Amino acid sequence: MRRPFKSAAPVKEGPRANLEIRVPQVQLIDTEGVNRGVVSINEALLLAEDAGMDLVEIVPHAQPPVCKITDLGKMKYQSQKKAAEARKRQKTIEIKEIKMRPNIDTHDYETKMKAVRRFFEEGDKVKLTLRFRGREMAHLELGMQLLNKVREEVTEIAKVEAEPKLEGRQMMMVLAPK
Repeated sequence: MRRPFKSAAPVKEGPRANLEIRVPQVQLIDTEGVNRGVVSINEALLLAEDAGMDLVEIVPHAQPPVCKITDLGKMKYQSQKKAAEARKRQKTIEIKEIKMRPNIDTHDYETKMKAVRRFFEEGDKVKLTLRFRGREMAHLELGMQLLNKVREEVTEIAKVEAEPKLEGRQMMMVLAPK
Protein backbone atom coordinates (compact mmCIF):
# COMPACT_ATOMS: atom_id res chain seq x y z
CA MET A 1 0.00 0.00 0.00
CA ARG A 2 1.33 3.42 -0.99
CA ARG A 3 1.79 6.01 1.74
CA PRO A 4 0.72 9.60 1.10
CA PHE A 5 3.44 12.11 0.30
CA LYS A 6 4.26 14.19 3.33
CA SER A 7 5.85 17.53 2.52
CA ALA A 8 8.04 19.45 4.92
CA ALA A 9 6.41 22.01 7.16
CA PRO A 10 6.40 25.49 5.65
CA VAL A 11 9.10 27.80 7.00
CA LYS A 12 7.60 30.96 8.50
CA GLU A 13 9.05 34.30 7.50
CA GLY A 14 9.50 36.97 10.11
CA PRO A 15 9.13 36.96 13.89
CA ARG A 16 6.73 34.77 15.87
CA ALA A 17 3.58 36.51 17.06
CA ASN A 18 0.67 35.97 19.48
CA LEU A 19 -0.15 32.25 19.93
CA GLU A 20 2.99 31.13 18.04
CA ILE A 21 5.07 32.18 21.05
CA ARG A 22 5.29 29.03 23.17
CA VAL A 23 7.20 29.94 26.32
CA PRO A 24 5.78 30.29 29.86
CA GLN A 25 7.23 33.77 30.53
CA VAL A 26 8.41 36.70 28.42
CA GLN A 27 10.17 40.02 28.97
CA LEU A 28 7.43 42.49 27.93
CA ILE A 29 7.79 45.90 26.31
CA ASP A 30 4.48 47.77 25.97
CA THR A 31 3.22 50.08 23.19
CA GLU A 32 5.05 53.16 24.59
CA GLY A 33 8.35 51.26 24.74
CA VAL A 34 8.31 50.90 28.54
CA ASN A 35 9.83 47.69 29.92
CA ARG A 36 7.16 45.88 31.98
CA GLY A 37 9.58 43.18 33.19
CA VAL A 38 9.03 39.43 33.14
CA VAL A 39 5.33 38.48 32.83
CA SER A 40 3.48 35.28 31.98
CA ILE A 41 2.62 34.68 28.35
CA ASN A 42 -1.13 34.72 29.10
CA GLU A 43 -0.90 38.13 30.78
CA ALA A 44 1.15 39.49 27.87
CA LEU A 45 -1.39 38.19 25.35
CA LEU A 46 -4.26 39.78 27.30
CA LEU A 47 -2.44 43.14 27.44
CA ALA A 48 -1.82 42.98 23.68
CA GLU A 49 -5.44 42.10 22.99
CA ASP A 50 -6.67 44.96 25.22
CA ALA A 51 -4.46 47.37 23.25
CA GLY A 52 -5.84 45.97 19.96
CA MET A 53 -2.38 44.97 18.79
CA ASP A 54 -0.15 41.92 18.48
CA LEU A 55 2.43 40.40 20.82
CA VAL A 56 5.58 40.10 18.68
CA GLU A 57 8.75 38.27 19.65
CA ILE A 58 11.63 40.71 19.15
CA VAL A 59 14.60 38.80 20.65
CA PRO A 60 13.77 35.08 20.52
CA HIS A 61 17.11 33.77 21.84
CA ALA A 62 17.13 35.82 25.07
CA GLN A 63 16.24 34.19 28.37
CA PRO A 64 13.29 34.86 28.70
CA PRO A 65 12.45 35.98 25.11
CA VAL A 66 11.78 39.71 24.66
CA CYS A 67 8.32 40.48 23.28
CA LYS A 68 6.77 43.79 22.32
CA ILE A 69 3.16 44.89 21.95
CA THR A 70 2.99 46.34 18.44
CA ASP A 71 1.10 46.15 15.15
CA LEU A 72 2.61 43.18 13.27
CA GLY A 73 1.36 44.32 9.85
CA LYS A 74 2.89 47.77 10.31
CA MET A 75 6.16 46.22 11.50
CA LYS A 76 6.38 43.95 8.43
CA TYR A 77 5.54 46.86 6.12
CA GLN A 78 8.29 49.04 7.62
CA SER A 79 10.88 46.26 7.32
CA GLN A 80 9.93 45.75 3.65
CA LYS A 81 10.28 49.48 3.00
CA LYS A 82 13.69 49.52 4.72
CA ALA A 83 14.89 46.55 2.62
CA ALA A 84 13.65 48.18 -0.60
CA GLU A 85 15.43 51.43 0.28
CA ALA A 86 18.67 49.53 0.94
CA ARG A 87 18.38 47.77 -2.45
CA LYS A 88 17.73 51.10 -4.18
CA ARG A 89 20.87 52.69 -2.70
CA GLN A 90 23.04 49.73 -3.64
CA LYS A 91 25.31 50.40 -6.63
CA THR A 92 26.29 47.45 -8.78
CA ILE A 93 29.78 47.86 -10.21
CA GLU A 94 29.95 46.82 -13.83
CA ILE A 95 33.03 46.07 -15.89
CA LYS A 96 33.02 48.05 -19.12
CA GLU A 97 35.25 46.85 -21.93
CA ILE A 98 37.21 49.12 -24.27
CA LYS A 99 38.77 47.41 -27.28
CA MET A 100 41.78 48.91 -29.04
CA ARG A 101 44.42 47.95 -31.57
CA PRO A 102 48.16 48.46 -30.99
CA ASN A 103 48.51 50.97 -33.87
CA ILE A 104 45.47 53.09 -32.90
CA ASP A 105 45.23 56.59 -34.36
CA THR A 106 45.52 59.58 -31.99
CA HIS A 107 41.93 60.79 -32.46
CA ASP A 108 40.52 57.28 -31.95
CA TYR A 109 42.69 56.96 -28.84
CA GLU A 110 41.39 60.27 -27.44
CA THR A 111 37.79 59.19 -28.08
CA LYS A 112 38.36 55.88 -26.26
CA MET A 113 40.02 57.71 -23.35
CA LYS A 114 37.03 60.04 -23.07
CA ALA A 115 34.81 56.96 -22.70
CA VAL A 116 37.18 55.48 -20.09
CA ARG A 117 36.99 58.67 -18.00
CA ARG A 118 33.19 58.69 -18.26
CA PHE A 119 33.05 55.07 -17.02
CA PHE A 120 35.23 55.98 -14.02
CA GLU A 121 32.94 58.93 -13.18
CA GLU A 122 29.98 56.50 -13.16
CA GLY A 123 31.91 54.25 -10.76
CA ASP A 124 32.48 51.34 -13.14
CA LYS A 125 35.60 49.31 -13.73
CA VAL A 126 37.23 49.32 -17.17
CA LYS A 127 38.79 46.37 -18.96
CA LEU A 128 41.14 47.47 -21.73
CA THR A 129 41.61 44.86 -24.44
CA LEU A 130 44.25 45.10 -27.16
CA ARG A 131 43.79 42.70 -30.04
CA PHE A 132 46.82 41.74 -32.14
CA ARG A 133 46.39 40.50 -35.69
CA GLY A 134 48.86 38.73 -37.93
CA ARG A 135 52.33 40.25 -37.84
CA GLU A 136 51.38 42.61 -35.00
CA MET A 137 52.20 39.65 -32.69
CA ALA A 138 55.88 40.32 -33.45
CA HIS A 139 55.58 43.77 -31.81
CA LEU A 140 54.00 43.10 -28.41
CA GLU A 141 56.04 45.96 -26.97
CA LEU A 142 53.81 48.43 -28.89
CA GLY A 143 50.78 47.09 -27.03
CA MET A 144 52.59 47.31 -23.71
CA GLN A 145 53.59 50.92 -24.45
CA LEU A 146 49.95 51.78 -25.27
CA LEU A 147 48.64 50.24 -22.03
CA ASN A 148 51.32 52.04 -20.01
CA LYS A 149 50.32 55.30 -21.69
CA VAL A 150 46.69 54.70 -20.66
CA ARG A 151 47.80 53.88 -17.11
CA GLU A 152 49.77 57.13 -16.83
CA GLU A 153 46.87 59.21 -18.16
CA VAL A 154 44.33 57.87 -15.65
CA THR A 155 46.67 57.43 -12.67
CA GLU A 156 45.03 60.28 -10.69
CA ILE A 157 41.46 58.92 -11.08
CA ALA A 158 42.03 55.15 -11.29
CA LYS A 159 44.22 52.33 -10.07
CA VAL A 160 45.37 49.20 -11.87
CA GLU A 161 43.46 46.19 -10.60
CA ALA A 162 44.95 43.64 -13.00
CA GLU A 163 48.34 44.25 -14.59
CA PRO A 164 48.61 43.92 -18.39
CA LYS A 165 48.84 40.28 -19.44
CA LEU A 166 48.85 38.48 -22.75
CA GLU A 167 46.25 35.78 -23.40
CA GLY A 168 46.58 34.37 -26.88
CA ARG A 169 46.28 37.28 -29.31
CA GLN A 170 44.85 39.67 -26.72
CA MET A 171 46.52 41.81 -24.08
CA MET A 172 44.29 42.85 -21.19
CA MET A 173 44.42 45.25 -18.26
CA VAL A 174 41.69 46.04 -15.70
CA LEU A 175 41.41 49.49 -14.14
CA ALA A 176 39.19 50.46 -11.17
CA PRO A 177 38.18 53.94 -10.03
CA LYS A 178 39.89 55.28 -6.88
